[in-house]
Amino acid sequence: MRAMLDLVLRTGRGIRWYMTTLMGDTAYATYVAHQRRVHPNEEPVTERQFWRQKMDDQDRNPGARCC
Repeated sequence: MRAMLDLVLRTGRGIRWYMTTLMGDTAYATYVAHQRRVHPNEEPVTERQFWRQKMDDQDRNPGARCC
């Protein structure tokens, strides 16, 4: 019974991770982690600036977006 519960919980966590990553919910946190690891002496942009730049980039290069 414990193994079944572990499987359900692990599956749920996997689905949650996939959906938050797919929707971009973790994009800023991923960016900050990258900046701190690769460019430790540079201050990362604010979350507001990050999202503004990301949306501007998507507007300039729509790629696979539907609209």
